[in-house]
Amino acid sequence: MSKAHESDAKTKEYLERYMEGVQKRNPGEPEFVQAVYEVASSIFPYIADKPMYHEMQILERMAEPERVISFRVPWTDDKGNIRTNRGWRVQFNSAIGPYKGGIRFHPSVNQSILKFLGFEQTFKNSLTGLPMGGGKGGANFNPKGKSDNEVMRFCQSFVTELYRHIGADTDVPAGDIGVGGREIGFMFGQYKRITNEFVGVLTGKGMEFGGSKMRTEATGYGAVFFLRNMLAQHKDAIDGKKVLISGSGNVATHAAEKCLQLGATPITLSDSGGFVHCADGFTQEQVDWIKELKGARRGRISEAADEFNNVTFHEGRPWGIEADCAIPSATQNEVNAEEAAVMIKNGVMAVAEAANMPCEQGAVDSFMEAGTLFGPAKAVNAGGVGVSGLEMSQNSARISWDEDHLRKLLEDMMRDIHDSCVQYGGDGDKVNYLQGSNIAGFVKVADAMLSYGHV
Repeated sequence: MSKAHESDAKTKEYLERYMEGVQKRNPGEPEFVQAVYEVASSIFPYIADKPMYHEMQILERMAEPERVISFRVPWTDDKGNIRTNRGWRVQFNSAIGPYKGGIRFHPSVNQSILKFLGFEQTFKNSLTGLPMGGGKGGANFNPKGKSDNEVMRFCQSFVTELYRHIGADTDVPAGDIGVGGREIGFMFGQYKRITNEFVGVLTGKGMEFGGSKMRTEATGYGAVFFLRNMLAQHKDAIDGKKVLISGSGNVATHAAEKCLQLGATPITLSDSGGFVHCADGFTQEQVDWIKELKGARRGRISEAADEFNNVTFHEGRPWGIEADCAIPSATQNEVNAEEAAVMIKNGVMAVAEAANMPCEQGAVDSFMEAGTLFGPAKAVNAGGVGVSGLEMSQNSARISWDEDHLRKLLEDMMRDIHDSCVQYGGDGDKVNYLQGSNIAGFVKVADAMLSYGHV
């Protein structure tokens, strides 16, 4: 056996042993184990000849959150009934800055999902170049079908416990699935009421009380900027490309909007009930209508097919439609291996993950084996937390930057993230963005942890 093959075999053995330990320490947490494997499989070959990372147990420490807080959230519905949900805050890693990451309200929320999100957030925040650690939180509360007053009472109860664990220099939550401007407003109001402080402790706030322009658009716009950079790196252009987009919230609709601005054609959007397909491509007017539908009206995506003659509604997910590119923007594990195979067969040449871990491991493997350009979530959707970091900076300085300045900062940030991925993921004619993003995010956090000693 050659030295190279011997080294590869030893690295594979170390990885398998490491993952056995992760699984034993985290039983019943498949999403978290999946996220750790996705990162570790890129990192182990990189650190094979760097003994300091092994001696200091950096990857073992990285896979343990610094703190997991779990608490009950009692609240009263409009009928006077007392209801109880469970809330969490996972403060994963603060090596390069205060914990930063969203709050998710959804019935599926559990500790495994929040640990996976907090773990991913650590590397994503590192990639932005801003001093932010990784964290995530949420509750198994479903805001759908609840009145504004019920949501307000829940948010106030949630923050009545959470407030003691967060702060502008400690942990700065933001929004996520189920948590938009309404919920952030209720939570910030309660935090201010309890602490008697007006500080930048939450991001995604309204413009009237410390919010940042471009925050709503940032994740979707940033994802398309990254897709454009991937194509340009490989001597192609986004102009003229047909794009599959899943989801219909802020990320999806703003991704569709930026596609239109850059000359691409978004042809699908979706929600939990199914997807809509517009073979000619959605217009800006149609995207705006869907923003209103899913925002203020809180309607179903199927209504778009009733409103527009050239739009059809279908059950299931949009991955069987022929297109050039795909931007999964809904939720985790929404693309499986079988769907990935169909996408590859149908000519999808580039996939940019705008949601958090939307592709199952089998789907990722299929894309990588087929040579499909694959932009992982921690790089592609980092624009959202990047602008959240810029909101923190504005809050600290008591200033507000204009939209053009923020758009330029976002575009530059996504270019820098892309270039970091190329630096560590260069592989001949095809860049391995999965490897590049994992290593680029890892190095900064790991070296900071080395500097601190055994903490």
